[in-house]
Amino acid sequence: MIRLTIHDELLKRLKEKRRFLQVLAGPRQVGKTTLVRQVMAASPMPAHYASADEPSLRGDRTWLEQQWDIARIKAGKGELGALLVLDEIQKITDWSTVVKLLWDSDTHSGVPLKVVLLGSSPLLIQSGLAESLAGRFEVIAVPHWSFIEMHEAFGWNLEQYIFHGAYPGAAGLIDTPERWRRYILDSLIETTIARDILSLSRVDKPALLRRLFLLGCAYSGQILSYQKMIGQLTDAGNTTTFAHYLELLQGAGMLAGLAKYSLGQARQRGSSPKLQALNTALVSAQDHRSFIEARNDGDYWGRLVESAVGAHLLNSSFGTNVSVTYWRERNHEVDFVLQQGSAVVAIEVKSGGRRESLPGMETFARQFKPKRQLLVGGQGIPLEEFLSKPAAWWLT
Repeated sequence: MIRLTIHDELLKRLKEKRRFLQVLAGPRQVGKTTLVRQVMAASPMPAHYASADEPSLRGDRTWLEQQWDIARIKAGKGELGALLVLDEIQKITDWSTVVKLLWDSDTHSGVPLKVVLLGSSPLLIQSGLAESLAGRFEVIAVPHWSFIEMHEAFGWNLEQYIFHGAYPGAAGLIDTPERWRRYILDSLIETTIARDILSLSRVDKPALLRRLFLLGCAYSGQILSYQKMIGQLTDAGNTTTFAHYLELLQGAGMLAGLAKYSLGQARQRGSSPKLQALNTALVSAQDHRSFIEARNDGDYWGRLVESAVGAHLLNSSFGTNVSVTYWRERNHEVDFVLQQGSAVVAIEVKSGGRRESLPGMETFARQFKPKRQLLVGGQGIPLEEFLSKPAAWWLT
């Protein structure tokens, strides 16, 4: 069983006497449904599972109430109560308001029902929670799989992880590259954009969002100003539109725009973003290089390694108070900056085809006095070791 930490944490919370809605939020195909079914099997409570991922259910509040009533019936038949699991909850219109009414009614009536909500669009889930369910929920983040998880589950080595990313459902397809590529493009990228972003959020220029995603993957690990993005995409979109679309893509677990590290939050928000794919499979599947060709291209492999490091830092900090940024002043640059409270760690990634000297680290250290200055790869921390520990570990 993989993702044991998340499994055990959810099971522990469900055994507690106090009642909170448990929310599992994360991208598509990271194992949320499998994980919660394992918890259902391990729990002594009777359970009811239902998914709103059918297009015919879109906006059906009555369906949500019906599923809740089924679980209520199970809760009244034994001393342990019951467990209700609602998958893809963000697909129901105004779901948070309906859940609030049902939850508060059960709380008032003393119905012993435990509820777990699953969603593949963390941004939309968080919006619904903040609007209606304040004080009633706890979130358990379910990010993309780590190198350690892919290694333990499928025996992958470091190079396989860097190129093929971390989608467990695609792991069995890597020996047939074209099937693997089509799976990532059709079952993951297209499904996420069409069903988790365009159909659930206001996007005035869908074609622009798609092109921004392609551009972000092509430039993953690189700093690109909004003006350069506009020039690359030859579109009339403005910087506000690009920032919003990046937020939607990050909320779906696909592409992030890292802010520049600064002591002032206003300066961070106004900075040029460093584009970062959240799973290197999204980069490799859209590139025409084979695994061998990618490995033999030093510059390209170096960018892929840095993307793997950035994805690892963002995914392992998901649901924590660790921030991940970058820093650059003139020709001085630090690849990643971690911050938790007053603790700051600067990280430089050393990979094939990259510069030999690290002038940015010295300049950053003089100006900000970080707790640690880490070199990853080369003569620094071995890449495999670095990818085996979460972002927060390096701050402690």
